[in-house]
Amino acid sequence: MLNPAQTSTRQVVASLLFLFTFLVSQTGLAQQEEGHAFAGSQACASCHMEEHEAWVDSHHGWALREANPENVLGLFDGETREISGVTSRFLIEDGRYFAELQDIGGEPERWEVLYTIGVEPLQQYMVETRDGALQVLDIAWDTQDGRWFHLYPDDVTTAEDGLHWTGPYKNWQARCASCHQTDFTKNYDPLTGAYQSTWSDLTVGCEACHGAAREHVAEAIAWAGDDPESDQLPYSLTTGLVDFTVPGVEAETCAACHARRSSFAGDSVPPGEPFADHFGLSLLSDGLYHADGQIDAEVYVYGSFVQSRMAQAGVTCSNCHDPHSGDLVAEGNGVCTQCHNPEGSTEFPSAPSGAFDSAEHHHHDPMSEAGQCVACHMPAQNYMLIDPRRDHSFRIPRPDVAASIGAPDACTSCHVGQDQDWAARTIRSWYPEGQWNTPHFGTVLHAGRNDDSEAVRTDLLALAGDTTQPGIVRASAIQLLGQRLDVELGPQLYVFLEDADPIVRTATVNALRVAPPGVRATIVAPLQADPVRSVRIAAAFATLDLSTDGLTPEEIDVVAQARGEMQAMLRELADFPETQMQIGGMALTLRNLDFARAAYGEAVRMDPQQIDAWMMLGRIGLTAGDLDEVERHLAAARAVNPDDVTLMQSHGNILSDLGRLDEAQAALAMAVAASPMDPFLRHDLAITQSRRGEDNAALTSLLTAQTLGARDAEFLELLAITQMRLGMLDEAAATFTTLTQSYPDFVAADELNALDAP
Repeated sequence: MLNPAQTSTRQVVASLLFLFTFLVSQTGLAQQEEGHAFAGSQACASCHMEEHEAWVDSHHGWALREANPENVLGLFDGETREISGVTSRFLIEDGRYFAELQDIGGEPERWEVLYTIGVEPLQQYMVETRDGALQVLDIAWDTQDGRWFHLYPDDVTTAEDGLHWTGPYKNWQARCASCHQTDFTKNYDPLTGAYQSTWSDLTVGCEACHGAAREHVAEAIAWAGDDPESDQLPYSLTTGLVDFTVPGVEAETCAACHARRSSFAGDSVPPGEPFADHFGLSLLSDGLYHADGQIDAEVYVYGSFVQSRMAQAGVTCSNCHDPHSGDLVAEGNGVCTQCHNPEGSTEFPSAPSGAFDSAEHHHHDPMSEAGQCVACHMPAQNYMLIDPRRDHSFRIPRPDVAASIGAPDACTSCHVGQDQDWAARTIRSWYPEGQWNTPHFGTVLHAGRNDDSEAVRTDLLALAGDTTQPGIVRASAIQLLGQRLDVELGPQLYVFLEDADPIVRTATVNALRVAPPGVRATIVAPLQADPVRSVRIAAAFATLDLSTDGLTPEEIDVVAQARGEMQAMLRELADFPETQMQIGGMALTLRNLDFARAAYGEAVRMDPQQIDAWMMLGRIGLTAGDLDEVERHLAAARAVNPDDVTLMQSHGNILSDLGRLDEAQAALAMAVAASPMDPFLRHDLAITQSRRGEDNAALTSLLTAQTLGARDAEFLELLAITQMRLGMLDEAAATFTTLTQSYPDFVAADELNALDAP
């Protein structure tokens, strides 16, 4: 049941989602075309028995299943366990599976387990919590070692936290279902927060990759009846199905799920469609990838694969993996030696040939794990604690580069105790003519993350323009350039708006979002007619604040279509707190404070740890001149984020402005205690101490802040005033002199004019 405040907020947000298009350009809600009807995987089995048998026990076949004795692998024995601070009990009653969980300080709650997720090395479990919302438990079953474990043992949360398993980030329909099910339709209602989701196959079935097949099945039945002896399939039997013979289609079909990306819709994407029309691929950003492109966070393969020379040569997923079982097509190094052998490859003639599966090449025992190609070229990293994922960029080990950018490398990951200099020397001795002496984009991206110098800017521009590099690398360079955009740099990026790779065009549009309105109107706005949807949506976001006055009817229609696609995306992803943040920002762009307030309010309702949303609510209150509203928001924010220093500081300052000085001093003193090396916190505390008439305490705070580096005009002004009030006239005069010399345009308080500068 929603309380009235939540209902009101959601009504405003829902109104914004449905009316936003009218506000910007009177366009309609974009609708996805309906495809052919789905038949279900069982309909495929009678004709494609071999493929069906390979699929049924694959990871795709186990992606989501009903909780029953055949599918539940965990030990539901009714025993009470303490798992990372959560009291847990998994049990069976009347043939139904239940999870009984008690958070720290909470009450025990029982949930019926409806579905299982995965098969190895772990299995997760899903329950329904409210209004059709399916949530994934944080406690999972280790299918290899036979134990229950917490997926986030170092970050166990309570139900008041957005990261708790009942929160928006663990919601199945929002985060997982479009890839773990077939023909999934989310059906989220922003007004009520309820889900009425539907699907054709519970798990990842045949049609998730091949496309809707009811028409195909009907034609196959009719054909078999007409001529059961014929071995010639009519062409029409492929109607509506994905044609994997078209270059790039297979990899992009897999990438729809096996990629770290943002989505433009909440439902399953029809397979076979261009990736960039439905998703925005995550770039080589700090926290996701190391600067040299190695995986850091879980990025789901595709962003690594497109960095590789194999991808550039046309290698695709099924060259290495059986598409139905998911298994490798050969044992051990046999996968790689399909192409990398002394005779070479006729299918991929650019593949280097040679005796790579030999100790002469890899310098390790051929029978050892280190003698496997993947040990050096596809190092693995564990995610979800026990699930190893291999880096699919197929990189040549570069410990020299890794050492210079602070990244790991395959050599010292195994040779614990040795350093990267040792590894680099060893590689140089093994391969005197190897690639160890060639430049690597990782050094440029690393510098771009850490250095604002002109030389780094020049290197980033050169990398962005180097068409021998993968598009994701070039786009990542442009992303970094966008963080240092100025009037000189902007025009140097314009050429990339015409790049052949949509990921480069999208990155350039995003980099230019802070360019002046005139630049965006003439340079960026035409990209709203780009043939690729990801570019069009980026351009719509970048030009949202621009008027359509003076445009031709044709140009207005282009703007309306692009903004309609943007609005449809927001509507589809309205159950994401981050989407509500976007809506709030757009409402502010449109100068609609009510809509912005509602969107940020919905964001913090979904995720109370969205500090930026709380701060924006406070700023909206400041804009409206309502300090009481600001204080209410900040007090509510601190109640659910008691350790956040920014909230302590902001709340303390507002309380001080409201004259609630005792409360203000308590909040600011708490902030100083939490972050004692921050001079600005001590300055703010001194302001409140001064208002309370505690000049000695204020002076102590100010002098400490000065020691920590405080030098701005407001600080020097308060220091001089405090010194003068304490009778320290010579010190006050010296401080005032520093103020006037350092900030000649600053208008100081009148009381300082009585000072005689030495």
